Amino acid sequence: MRKELYRLIIKGGVLSPGELKNIVTCAENSGLKSISFGSRQDILFNKEIKREQLDNFNDLEWIAPNAKGTENIMCSYISADIFPNTSWLTGDRYLYILEQFRHQPLLKINIADPKQRLVPLYTGHLNFIASPHEDYWYLYLRLPQWEKTTMYPVLIYSWDIAKVSVAIEALLQEEPENVSTVFELVNDAVDANNRNIDTPLHVPFHPFPYYEGMNRMGTDKYWLGLYWRNNKYDLDFLKSMCDLCAECKIGKIGITPWKSFIIKGIQTEFKLKWEKFLGKRGINVRHSMLELNWHLPVANKEALKLKRYLVSNFDQNDISTYGLTFGITDYTRKAYYFTSIVIEKNKQPEISVDFKIRDTYNLLYAKNFDPNTMEYLIHVQDVDKVELPGLLIELSKMYFDVLGEGQDTPNKKTEKKDTIETEVYQCRECLTIYDPEYGDITQNIDRQTPFNELPETYCCSLCEAHKSAFAKKVLVKELE
Repeated sequence: MRKELYRLIIKGGVLSPGELKNIVTCAENSGLKSISFGSRQDILFNKEIKREQLDNFNDLEWIAPNAKGTENIMCSYISADIFPNTSWLTGDRYLYILEQFRHQPLLKINIADPKQRLVPLYTGHLNFIASPHEDYWYLYLRLPQWEKTTMYPVLIYSWDIAKVSVAIEALLQEEPENVSTVFELVNDAVDANNRNIDTPLHVPFHPFPYYEGMNRMGTDKYWLGLYWRNNKYDLDFLKSMCDLCAECKIGKIGITPWKSFIIKGIQTEFKLKWEKFLGKRGINVRHSMLELNWHLPVANKEALKLKRYLVSNFDQNDISTYGLTFGITDYTRKAYYFTSIVIEKNKQPEISVDFKIRDTYNLLYAKNFDPNTMEYLIHVQDVDKVELPGLLIELSKMYFDVLGEGQDTPNKKTEKKDTIETEVYQCRECLTIYDPEYGDITQNIDRQTPFNELPETYCCSLCEAHKSAFAKKVLVKELE
């Protein structure tokens, strides 16, 4: 049974260390030992916090269980500057856009970069997706009464996003039936700096990123991703962490949709201090890749138990899930899929006889295993729990069989190109590649430096694993 929780809306999942510390203190004063994070980058509590304790928070909205009418803005600020991104879309740009929202949205709003994979693109009612044109966004709508997601006919200017959102929310009572009606009514109500769409949205495929641990950010900074298996973040730890952020001049903390958080911009001079801080508290910052890429309902012990069972089977069978994401859900939440594989629990049949019936599950996977296609295919239906590990292993093999297929533009002819095989070396921890042809500019390694000539002090430029963690691979390159 899903436990209903109190929510604190965090605009875009972005807050300062001071704000987080105040929230943690409020939770502590209310008798809590931990808080959790939600799939829309909000903060969750298993009991009510006294409203007067939240009066100092201007941009935060407290939502009681089952309350409707207020939604969180989700954005990919957390991905900026550390994962693939649209060149003009910086972390500061997200913050400026979020500042334009002076109201608490009634609709789910996503503001996302199509080149990153950490934040879903289409799970909102209003999905603003960055275009190649600086400060312009595609808008995909799926209003509450609509069955399909539809593209808005023009690009939206960055500084119009908030007022266009307000204008669309004002139409909800009229229940517009299609995007053309929405466009006409919004165009009449808002003086917006729109731009014509000259190219269709192209969402490139990238494997799902590793979002945990201490990792390089450029040449002189680091970012830190922290993840708790049970999504219960200890309040004492969080308070101390906020104090350390202030000491190290960290201005923002970002909550991910995967119920973790990311701290960006840790100066090299403070890296050791952070490592000691985590080490003294026994914090694990290198969980297995097998267990990171999961989306589970919050505070659902049954789903967490099923995840552990499946991850254990993957581990025992040495199965790779790199690039795949998994979701555990039930029959009531089909509109909210954003993982490449979905394990859907079926509804128990209603019978009068007093005996227990075992749960059954459906397995679905996104077309091309890319959740951004918004098209899910049924793999199997009504299977028992014990059958799931083998079937998921089967799906993971299917994924690697089709990896790279279906990504070309339709009707584009593919010409056969000459190729050359090159030996490269890949980090087993984070899959970063060292290519002797290019060397490693971050560690002053010249081009054409063979791997066996690297110094013994060499480490991975991303996760800093030792040189011994690299394995030789053959990379096939196309000749121009």
